[in-house]
Amino acid sequence: MIIYLHGFDATSPGNHEKVMQLQFIEEDVRFVSYSTLHPKHDMQHLLKEVDKQLKLSDDPAPLIVGVGLGGYWAERVGFLCGIRAVMFNPNLWPEENMVGKIDRPEEYADIRSKCVSEFRRKNQGRALVVLARQDEVLDTGRIEAELSPYYPVVWDEEQLHKFKSISAHLRRIEAFKASEPGTPLTQQPA
Repeated sequence: MIIYLHGFDATSPGNHEKVMQLQFIEEDVRFVSYSTLHPKHDMQHLLKEVDKQLKLSDDPAPLIVGVGLGGYWAERVGFLCGIRAVMFNPNLWPEENMVGKIDRPEEYADIRSKCVSEFRRKNQGRALVVLARQDEVLDTGRIEAELSPYYPVVWDEEQLHKFKSISAHLRRIEAFKASEPGTPLTQQPA
């Protein structure tokens, strides 16, 4: 099972395209939607929904995949629910770049301060990060600097922020899902 979390634009047709692409490697792809406007409520909702989906599946290696803001949530919710994550251009600092777009962006800073201490160290090797060099929204160099000590980072030379096509990374995602946590990325196909 793969749980897919959309980015800030929940109604983008690109979300359906990414779900369809993920179905090439896993027929059981579940789209979990959230408001994007109320961070603390979104976190509670996502934890509840992901837990529910996990209980409804017998997959021994479920995966959570998120793009942009969905990548932010995939990392945290994946950690808290004990599943591995794939993040495409994760928006790691929404309290900085979502001001004026959501009601309470400062809640993201509050969520960060209340998260398990050193959660990335404890989650090391349990996430895969795919970053677009052409991201027109986020500073992917800053994201790489933040995440590369903990997770393998793969660069995409063609896609933009919304990652319209994730097909170039499907084999890598499939291998990551099937591998044991901490398996070096170099052993997985491109």
